[in-house]
Parts: sequence; structure tokens; C-alpha cells
Amino acid sequence: MRILVIGSGGREHALCWAIAASPLCDRLYAAPGNPGIEAVAACVPIGAMEFDALVAFARAERIDFVVVGPEAPLVGGLADRLEAAGIATFGPSARAAALEGSKGFTKDLCAKYRIPTAAYRRFTQALAAKDYVRAQGAPIVVKADGLAAGKGVTVAATVDEALAAIDAALVGGRFGTAGAEVLVEEFLDGEEASVFALVDGRHALLLASAQDHKRVGDGDTGPNTGGMGAYSPAPCVTPEIEAAIRLQIIEPTVAAMAREGHPFKGVLYAGVMLTIDGPRLIEYNVRFGDPECQVLLPRLKSDLLPALIAARDGVLADFDLRWRDESAVCVVLAARGYPDDPLKGTEIRGLAAAAQAPGVTLFHAGTRRQADRLLADGGRVLDVVALGKDITEARARAYAAVDRIDWPEGFCRRDIGWRALARK
Repeated sequence: MRILVIGSGGREHALCWAIAASPLCDRLYAAPGNPGIEAVAACVPIGAMEFDALVAFARAERIDFVVVGPEAPLVGGLADRLEAAGIATFGPSARAAALEGSKGFTKDLCAKYRIPTAAYRRFTQALAAKDYVRAQGAPIVVKADGLAAGKGVTVAATVDEALAAIDAALVGGRFGTAGAEVLVEEFLDGEEASVFALVDGRHALLLASAQDHKRVGDGDTGPNTGGMGAYSPAPCVTPEIEAAIRLQIIEPTVAAMAREGHPFKGVLYAGVMLTIDGPRLIEYNVRFGDPECQVLLPRLKSDLLPALIAARDGVLADFDLRWRDESAVCVVLAARGYPDDPLKGTEIRGLAAAAQAPGVTLFHAGTRRQADRLLADGGRVLDVVALGKDITEARARAYAAVDRIDWPEGFCRRDIGWRALARK
């Protein structure tokens, strides 16, 4: 098969790495890809939002199957465009991708179908939103309704912090049209986990569990980011909790989307809070997580590609996947200044030495080449992933590899996996 992967980040590098290993894959392309992806796929300079060019390329190269990595093209309808052109595509339609594209849509769906989640209200006017916050008190959560590159959520410890978040979105226009409406939600107390499922419109196949670290600093301090690291499996997701998430959240959502006339096909990523009253949905994403994808795929023993095809074709019912017993840890190396104003253009050395560390795989998330130099070209720049017999060994291997990388302008958290280790 001739495969095209859309995207340029660490998630897409991990997807290309896994798909390239499939015996079904004869030729692999990435658009636009990155310097790390070049090792396993032919990169073509077409952006993820250049829909006309992507369709034309897929036709010209006789692409058999497309895998869309990022959320923005899915919400924008890329899967619809490709399927309309007769090109089989892994990823939800634009109407189904509203599960990520509009938090209000998802919350209303949950309310209608009694899917457990936090209490909420939707607002387009700052004064009404502020009155509601003052009435509810803090802690409280303020979310931009649309896509905000992982920066649209404020977990406010004080009322003043929540009021400032409302002003930033509704008055200051910080998130553009994505923040034209905000949700004010009940604060959920508990431990957060990431649960993924391949979905074929009717059936859901749960993948291994994971947990990520969203805040920029050690000890979960500082602003939220797209993710500073992750590990899999998540010890907090016991078989009993996993069953509850499947029965109470994932499967009812799949059934609800089908009933609403927007059947979901693709990967459904549920951010779930494990509260004393049971699991509660925080939000959905409609693509593999980043950096969770980078710890899931190295643990996958099965061929990924047939599973993606089965999801698109609606035949997941009797499908199964096998997972390695080992744990995986991903440490994200970010550029100084991230998440606000990352420093770009600095040189990175030592990747060959880091890649030789036992059990280690490197995924590029935000790099570019300049002649024979590798330069930082984003906020989150590299993903250092390691397997080990448990979280302790995997983490030690990941940080040993991190320490071989020569990049003074980069930084990472040094406590990835602390929740898992604290449970021992």
C-alpha cells in the first residue's frame, strides 16, 4: 500500500515510525513531515491545511490510505475532502470532529446522553460569565470553546484568575474565534488519565492507558502546555476503572454520535478525571495525543496499519491488539521560553549518541535542517522515549539519553512519571 501521513510533529513521527514497520506499507509519504520523519518516509512540502494540494498529491501518487495526525485539518474537514475524492482516510468527518472542535458541543452531547462530566455553563458575554464565576466561587475552570493549541484552558485557583481568563478570551480576543465562546466548568478533583480508543462508527477498541504532564515545570507548576512528557501504562487505570470508562463514557459517546447522525471513525482520546465518584470526562480529542502517542506506539506489538484500516472500514468488532509488558516514558525537550515565546533557530547536537542509549527512540517534534545542522523550530522540539521493565527503568533510560543531547537552549521537566512512582 501507498500511505500518506499528514502532519509534522512528534505524534506524526511516531505514526510514521510505526506504519513504516508494517509489511503492508510499500511506500510512505509525510506532508509536510520533519527531519526525523525523513528517515522512514518521503517528506513533501505541503502543509496540513493545504487541502487542495493534499488531494491533488494523493491522486497523483495513487495513495491508498491517508492518516491525518493533527486536529485542525480534521476539524476543518480534510477527511471529508479526501473521502469525497475516493481516497480512504483514517480520521473523523468535520461533523464528528466537533467533539474536539467545540467543547460546548461535547458538553451538550454529554448532558443529553447522561455521560458523566463536570457541570458547566456556556457564555459569549463576559459580564454574564463573570457573574456566574462569582456565584460559583473557586477553584473553577474556564475553557475557550474552540481549538486553541492546548492553551485555551485555565484551571483557576481564585475567582480573580478566572475573571482574567474570561477577559482574555471574550474581551481581549486572545484565542480569536476559538475564544468567542467560553465554558465555565465545575472543578473536578482527582487524578487525570488519558484513554484512547479506535472507533469504527459503531464499535470502540480501547488502547493502552497513558498519563501526561501538562504544566511546564517540575511539580506540576507553571502554565499549561501541549504536554511535557508522558508514560504508559497509567497505574491509576486499573482494569475496573478501564471498564467503567469504556461502559460509561466511550461506548455511550460512540452510540450518541451515531444516533445524532455523525458517526465517529478514527481515534477518540478521552481526558478523564478519576474522582471519588467515578470517572468523569474532562474533554475529548479526535486524534492521537501528543506526547501520549509517542509512548503508546513503542508498546504496541501488533501491526498498527491494519487496525487503522479496520477503523475506517467499520470492521473493528472482532479486532484485537497486543501490547508489550514493558513501560514507556517520554521526556519532551522544549525550547527556552516555551510555552509563551520559544527561542527558535538554535543548534541541537548529540542525537546520534542519545539514540544509542538502551531502549531509546527519538521522535522529532519541532526541528528543521540547515545544511548539516539540526535546528530548533518550535516550542516542543524533541521527544525522548524509552522502554523499560517498569516506569523506574524506562524513566532512567530516557533521562540518560536526554543527558547525551547537547542543546544548551533546551529544557525539560525532570520529574516525568512522578505520579506512577508515588503509587509504589
